[in-house]
Amino acid sequence: MFAILVIDKGSDIMEIASILNRFFNYLEFEKRFSPHTLVAYRQDLEDFFCFCAQEKTDVQKIGHRDVRYYLATKMEAGIKAVSVNRKLTAIRSFFKFAQREGLYEGDPTTLVKALKVPKKLPVVIEEDKLEQLLDAVDSFPDDFIGHRDRLIIEMLFGTGIRLAELLSVKEADIDFYTQQIRVLGKRQKVRLVPINDTLTKQLKQYLFEKKSQDFDNNSVTLIVTKKGTPAYPKLIYGVVTRYLSLVTKQSKKSPHVLRHSFATALLNKGADLNAIKELLGHANLAATQIYTHNSVERLKSIYKQAHPKA
Repeated sequence: MFAILVIDKGSDIMEIASILNRFFNYLEFEKRFSPHTLVAYRQDLEDFFCFCAQEKTDVQKIGHRDVRYYLATKMEAGIKAVSVNRKLTAIRSFFKFAQREGLYEGDPTTLVKALKVPKKLPVVIEEDKLEQLLDAVDSFPDDFIGHRDRLIIEMLFGTGIRLAELLSVKEADIDFYTQQIRVLGKRQKVRLVPINDTLTKQLKQYLFEKKSQDFDNNSVTLIVTKKGTPAYPKLIYGVVTRYLSLVTKQSKKSPHVLRHSFATALLNKGADLNAIKELLGHANLAATQIYTHNSVERLKSIYKQAHPKA
């Protein structure tokens, strides 16, 4: 039970808000969760406790049936299983924290199981199509915006970094001598990602163009807008969607598709799975192993086309 709430049952919402703030400080400063995850968790937990208040559920007596009922209403509302599971993860994390801090006895999520979610293979763009886009002389305009947009595609496909990581890269993070980029990943973990000769040349050309713009507010952030201010997610999405549309008709054309394409290309060329894991900044190998399924499917396709008995 919430020890603080025992003092005054009428202040449930106020005390919950106080505990939630402590919980999010823990996630942000100790667990180093990303801002995106923090926002999602906060929305999920606030929604859950508002639901409990509407149902007049005593916060001190929340049990597994209450959690199941809440999740069931979300399923009935048409929310996808993967999103419902995220809500369960947020609730479970909160109660584990509250229990560890001595604010709650027991965990109401212990008997609640996550929903089964069908595994989806990562969506990728064929390597030859991306090479066609990046190698063509007239794919990008020969101006600052054109150089920037080409660099965005080159960076995402050439390094496999995440959208948030690309936006956080600063000019000082690039080491041309060792041909590496310092990347700040999830939970503030730093890793060094190698860059190839083509990307190195593109980076130098872009930085020259960027400097020649003589922006009034020249940001140290690598990728910037046409006004010299730091780029933002919507801008990157727009660039990626626009240029991938030139080489593919598939519906999904996001920065993460280029990350998937990077990992799949490496695996198809025989790269070690552990090496790919380090390059992607995955916490464990299980997250990287999903790319092996793409390779298996590719081998099956080749087999069916080439084997006389297939």
